Amino acid sequence: MNIIDTHCDVLLKLQMAKRGEMFGLEPIHFQDSAQLDSSLHNLKEGSVKVQFFAIFIHPDVPSDEKWQHALEQIDLFYTEVVGKNPQVKHIKDWADFDTLQDGEMGAVLTLEGADAFGNDLMKLRHLYRLGVLSIGLTWNNANLCADGAEEPRGGGLTVLGKEVVKLNNQHHVFTDVSHATVNGFWDILELADYPIASHSNARGICNHPRNLYDEQIEQMFANNGLIHVVFHPLFTSGDEQNAKIADLLKHIDHLCALGGVHQIGFGSDFDGISHYISNLENAAKYHNLINALLKHYKEEEVKGFAYRNFLRHRPL
Repeated sequence: MNIIDTHCDVLLKLQMAKRGEMFGLEPIHFQDSAQLDSSLHNLKEGSVKVQFFAIFIHPDVPSDEKWQHALEQIDLFYTEVVGKNPQVKHIKDWADFDTLQDGEMGAVLTLEGADAFGNDLMKLRHLYRLGVLSIGLTWNNANLCADGAEEPRGGGLTVLGKEVVKLNNQHHVFTDVSHATVNGFWDILELADYPIASHSNARGICNHPRNLYDEQIEQMFANNGLIHVVFHPLFTSGDEQNAKIADLLKHIDHLCALGGVHQIGFGSDFDGISHYISNLENAAKYHNLINALLKHYKEEEVKGFAYRNFLRHRPL
């Protein structure tokens, strides 16, 4: 069964390894590196048809270096992910999903946090031109667009942040709520034509700031938004050592009970996590999740979770 996964952090790992080569560290290869949860080999083994690759800049990176870090990750996407693998096709437009052939895999660029472009909307427009199709305004910290999920102040969007959402709308780009504060979430939902939670779970099941309250979930579904469940144990069961696929299914059950059976997907967060759900340690293990879901849901519903829900609700 084909999978669309809306979040991984392969590009950050590739960048850190590339920078480390000058200090004698071993390179990481996208094709088959054991250090990558979402290597090309693992993605193929897990039947991942489309993988979203996040550009993520750590908040500790000095502001005047953030754009350079973003460009390095984008360059690695073009050279290592797409450039060296003819079967991996860069999806730059939503219609490109429909052109993937058997044996081909789609790759989508996303941005996790507006830190990369600061307050320079020319840089943001450049990201659109480079094929970025989903933008989350924040990671966990505050920036010029909004507060992040773990910023104690808990503020919403700034004037700049609201302008970014409007530009996303104009370019038919998702606005990602996964790292937003509660106030930021509601600001986004007021403005966004294309909301998505690329990697978030239900706060009613696991009380973590990165998860969504029931009223947020219901409004996402009312606004034609997608919620893609994340595999991070902290957001699944709260137990980093003993999380199970059954714990993740509780979140899916909860989202379905709130009306989201046709708006649920997967956003693993592979390569951005260091602890794993048992039997779901990398992209090659996706079959274990699909098989577990098939015991509880109709096959058509599971196909929806895996890829069809996304295709129905993508921007057009």
